[in-house]
Order: sequence, then structure tokens, then C-alpha cells
Amino acid sequence: MGLEDQAAVKRVAEEHRDVVVLLGTPDAESTQTLAQTVVAGDPSYAGPLAGVPLGLPVFHVFEPEIKRQVAGEVYDAQAALMEMSLETDKILAGLREVREGATP
Repeated sequence: MGLEDQAAVKRVAEEHRDVVVLLGTPDAESTQTLAQTVVAGDPSYAGPLAGVPLGLPVFHVFEPEIKRQVAGEVYDAQAALMEMSLETDKILAGLREVREGATP
């Protein structure tokens, strides 16, 4: 997540309630990094979210609870091929790791 994107996420989170982050990241590493950034702060300590734990709920488009909320034809057209070709289990495991680490 670039510095401008971090600043935008921070601004939106500060201005609005009930912000949820939906990722479409292609691998476990990027999933973990982005999830960590919006939950506990920028792990590289380089951007506007360095040391800023927003605590935002974060989901991935491949998660069953998200897929159920998207019309089947839309999901098929926009995400199904990616889900079949990527290491979905590893991506979701990376996200679970961040969630479990964020539990007080």
C-alpha cells in the first residue's frame, strides 16, 4: 500500500464509522502486509499509518462470507478465475494470522 493510499485509508477511517477493508491481494505475503497495515499500523514504519493501529476489520474477496454477498455472475466475471489460479488457502491463512494476532 503506497503512502498516498495509507493517508486516504487513515482519513476515511477517521471521518467515518463502520469502515471495512476488502482485499483482493494475489498472495499470502501481500495479504498479510496490507491487513497488518490497516489493523495494527504500517509494519515497515514508513507511511502515515506507521504506529497507527486503526483496528479495521479486514476481509478478502475469496472468503466464503464475502463471496455469498456478491452476485454469482459478478463474482464469476471478476474473481473466480483468480481464485482458481492463486493459492487461495495460503492467502486466507495469511489473513487469519493477522486477525489472530490482532486479538487482545
